[in-house]
Amino acid sequence: MNTPHISTPIPRRLFLRGLGVTLALPALECLTPAFARAAAPTPPKRMLLISNNLGVLPQHFFPKDKGAGYTPSPYLQELAAFRSDFSIFSGLSHPAVTGGHSTENCFLTAAREPTRSGFRNSISLDQFAVEQFGQQTRFPTLNLGVNIDKANRSLSWTRDGVLLPAEDSPAALFRKMFIQGDAKDVALRLKRLQERGSVLDVLRDDVRGFERGLGAADRSRLDQYLTSVRELEERLAVSGEWEQKPKPETKATPPQDIADKARFFPKIQLMLDMARLAFETDSTRIITLMVDGFATPVFEIEPQQRTRDGYHNLSHHGQSKEKLAELEKVDLQQMRHLRALFAALAATPAAEGARLLDQTMVLYGSNLGDANVHNCTNLPILLAGGGFKHGQHLSFDTLHNKPLCNLFVSMLQQMGVEAEAFGSSAGTITDIVP
Repeated sequence: MNTPHISTPIPRRLFLRGLGVTLALPALECLTPAFARAAAPTPPKRMLLISNNLGVLPQHFFPKDKGAGYTPSPYLQELAAFRSDFSIFSGLSHPAVTGGHSTENCFLTAAREPTRSGFRNSISLDQFAVEQFGQQTRFPTLNLGVNIDKANRSLSWTRDGVLLPAEDSPAALFRKMFIQGDAKDVALRLKRLQERGSVLDVLRDDVRGFERGLGAADRSRLDQYLTSVRELEERLAVSGEWEQKPKPETKATPPQDIADKARFFPKIQLMLDMARLAFETDSTRIITLMVDGFATPVFEIEPQQRTRDGYHNLSHHGQSKEKLAELEKVDLQQMRHLRALFAALAATPAAEGARLLDQTMVLYGSNLGDANVHNCTNLPILLAGGGFKHGQHLSFDTLHNKPLCNLFVSMLQQMGVEAEAFGSSAGTITDIVP
């Protein structure tokens, strides 16, 4: 029997829905266009999304000119060896995302007016991406933090606007990724997953009975909630399958946690090392990292030099020459850590002879354009790797900014996510598309 040819593109994930059951269809041959069946598997794409919630000094970050022939700013000179591997963006921000430090949780969501009464965050870029292409690795995403206030700050948020706590222990992360445990440990983790699934079954039945007396608006909200429950059930099932698979091996030495918040830069380096290791072993393909300057006290700039004040107070420099000088040193150290990360990713081979950097998008930025005055426009944005066309300063109107989510949509599409919009997007940024 000949397989029918389907000319209309088939969505990446197709579902049968009926009688309260959602069933994801497998990759059936009849649903695959004939020309695509013999295609080689696409090399995996990865994203590392980094935000420092106190930003950088804009006058030292942004180039004065634009285009491919831009003159590197003082900060970008630290990255000169990788000039062709990254792009700088000016004139990007999130529309109506205002409120100073309150915007830190909206960097990857673009949820508007975070200071208004009754504010609820929206889904973050990392979680949106996972929703679209499903869990393909042991960990769908890893959400990390440095000196982070885990109860109140995160880059990662669910579709219902619920905070996903960041992992701030490199040692715990290493154990999750590489320490298998004995058969008893695995059985215990599987039992816990099954218990969570049972709770969800009971909850779903209770809510179905409750919804009968609700109005249309409440029914819509409840349906969204039940969709989230179904998605969580799917993730629990996948997690159970991964628990029964051997974890990858690594020659890396297990890290030791750094408890002292003053050792700010060693903590950043340790988390970046863990992110690179997660990508190398394909433990995940999406990582978020919030560098929480707001919660960082007096800290080391260099081994023999500490700041005069906590990071937050330092960022409100009021044009003090002493504070500006310290902040410049702090920002330069961040650029050096980015340079080391680029070098490590570039030195790591990946699929088809490419560098891991070529298959990994590294976004560095902040929710604040100028922390001194709580400005949330003209955000400092740098994007490296990922197979984009780099080596340029893309300068948009610094008074009437383009949505940062335009860049997010371009990144999603580069990862293979079938998305035309995200957050406040009004298109894409085509200048970086190869």
